[in-house]
Amino acid sequence: MRYRRLAVLVAASLTPLALSAPAAQAATPAAPYDFNGDGRADLAVGAPAATVAGKARAGAVSVVYGSSTGLKSSTYKVITQNSPAVPGSAETDDAFGSSLASADLNRDGYADLLVGAPGEDVDGDTNDGTVVIVWGSKSGLSGARTLVNHNQRENDRYGKAVAAGDFTGDGLPEVATGSTGMFELNFVSGPFTKTGPFGGGNGGSLADGLPPFSSSYGVEYLSAGDVMGRGFSNLVAHGRVKGTDDAVTVLVDGKIGNFNNWLVRMPSGYVSAVGDIDGDGYADVAVGNHRETSADPAGAKGGRVTVRYGGPDGVDPSRAPLTLTQDTPGVPGSAETGDAFGSGVSVGDINGDGYADLAIGASGESTGAATTTGSVTVLFGSARGLTTTGAKTYTQNTAGVPGAEEKSDRFGGRTSLLDHSGDRRADLVISAPGENAGDGAVTSLRGTATGPTTTGATTFGPSTTGIGTTGTPGYGSILGG
Repeated sequence: MRYRRLAVLVAASLTPLALSAPAAQAATPAAPYDFNGDGRADLAVGAPAATVAGKARAGAVSVVYGSSTGLKSSTYKVITQNSPAVPGSAETDDAFGSSLASADLNRDGYADLLVGAPGEDVDGDTNDGTVVIVWGSKSGLSGARTLVNHNQRENDRYGKAVAAGDFTGDGLPEVATGSTGMFELNFVSGPFTKTGPFGGGNGGSLADGLPPFSSSYGVEYLSAGDVMGRGFSNLVAHGRVKGTDDAVTVLVDGKIGNFNNWLVRMPSGYVSAVGDIDGDGYADVAVGNHRETSADPAGAKGGRVTVRYGGPDGVDPSRAPLTLTQDTPGVPGSAETGDAFGSGVSVGDINGDGYADLAIGASGESTGAATTTGSVTVLFGSARGLTTTGAKTYTQNTAGVPGAEEKSDRFGGRTSLLDHSGDRRADLVISAPGENAGDGAVTSLRGTATGPTTTGATTFGPSTTGIGTTGTPGYGSILGG
């Protein structure tokens, strides 16, 4: 298997640079997406097809800040490659905002934002790709730098996927990125500083593994969580099976220097979310596969979501995978061709009972004559695991949900579960990237002791948070969280 490990970044003279000096350490690192350190998660919304300064599909990100009443769309920040202090410049097809992740990288008490732009041209290399770090502060996001690409010559579309966390158990953050080319999965090691040199890293190819990944698709999606209960995170990596476009998903242990030596096969899908559904100290993995079996043998009529419960060896062998479709008893609705159940998945504790819950988007769900209007189903966690008891489904025709069902809205294209109000209950955020002929929109439902409530529900689109609607920006195609 092709594999590269870098102890430090080496200059053109082959003189090794010293590792970054540790940044000033906050007593407790900020939780992901808490960019201003107020104890409330903020929301990052990607619009990778947004036009910026006349450049089509240059891409943009809106960050909407949390408040005591939840997301406050009047308090936002727009980030593009034309923003002050953001490296580079907005160019056609950069697709800035194609991936998002967050962690307190410099351990200053404020979460930082990572933004992938896989279409960025670098040093004459078309679609080489880049990742930008935008720094958190007391006043919110401010200042930025480009994340090093240790394997620039071997990779393309660097940043098509991104995740952040402690993947090695050394107490310091790392950044994992997906790309195409020779090394599809790359790590950059901390500590991180705003101006100093980056640490080392490593990269590996999954193209010769079992199962083999397609290097032309590369690693397309990443999620992270403490699946093995060791106090630091594993990675869930998604790609396509070599020679096909069928989904393949594996669990990666970043603590192993050559991570290809230990991969756990997971249910095949295109997106995933990680959280402790049964409260046993091991995070569980929910994998969404929205495709039909005619398009992907791991799919299902109308799409499916599969949950693997975590354990010390990656998965708990004593528990069978839990497969969910809209034909599963207790899941509202019925499985119909094209529903795309599993197009978006997220995990978080909505009702504050200590067990993570699961939100599943079905962006292709159709109602009456209107097609691909979309829906979201919420299932609740318990000590026994995920249960269908009390399952709830939301559409844009649900009483209290703003807007109305329209053709091709794709409500449920992405979902997010983060605590935006600081009440220790996750709020449900739902994107509809097809809203208003591709402008896109985001809807937020507050979490309560009985689940998401439509009382006080809010919705906003690109214009509300500073992104233009020229072309089809697809606001909400990506959600941070």
